[in-house]
Amino acid sequence: MNQNITQSTITPPSGAGGLVIINYGAGNIQSIMFAIERLGFKATLSNNPDEIQAADKVIFPGVGEASSAMEKLIESGLDTLIPNLKQPVLGICLGMQLMCKSSEEGNTKGLGIFDVDVIKFTPSVKVPQMGWNNIYNLQSPLFTGVNENEYMYLVHSFYAPLCKEAIATTNYEVEYASALQKNNFYGTQFHPEKSGDIGEKILSNFLNF
Repeated sequence: MNQNITQSTITPPSGAGGLVIINYGAGNIQSIMFAIERLGFKATLSNNPDEIQAADKVIFPGVGEASSAMEKLIESGLDTLIPNLKQPVLGICLGMQLMCKSSEEGNTKGLGIFDVDVIKFTPSVKVPQMGWNNIYNLQSPLFTGVNENEYMYLVHSFYAPLCKEAIATTNYEVEYASALQKNNFYGTQFHPEKSGDIGEKILSNFLNF
């Protein structure tokens, strides 16, 4: 398995399995790969449970519809593997939503990592929310060196309401959780890989946990 290609200040731990991006057919993987490479890292794409289990860190991306994405996870057995991972795991966009208890999209049962149900914006606002919006109430080492009210890029019609696991807030129709954390699990509704230098800073923080 590929190891991290590190910057001079970063030394991967002995025996680390590198960075794995879960490749289950529902991720915008190429842009994530490019962002990681710009930070001086290399990632392995895999849906192999053994490789994911052995990884030093895991990124769980997702673009598309919740119920079909969950079906793909179930087919490969990743629905039972992911909630039991012990290393840092970062879910992005749909990946974060699938880590929640459920989603109104397709009446989908989620992985149950975050204790919140994903719901849809009402018809009173344009959906999907597409473009730049700010994040605030930042409450995690994931945001070390990131100022309040920085702008991130988002594309989504469903959202996680504010809950005890919220570590960032965004306002679109209502205030909602634009990032979540529970133990070693992190999730961002926004796309850090598409959010310029600040997004790359957030990715760098995760990669250096």
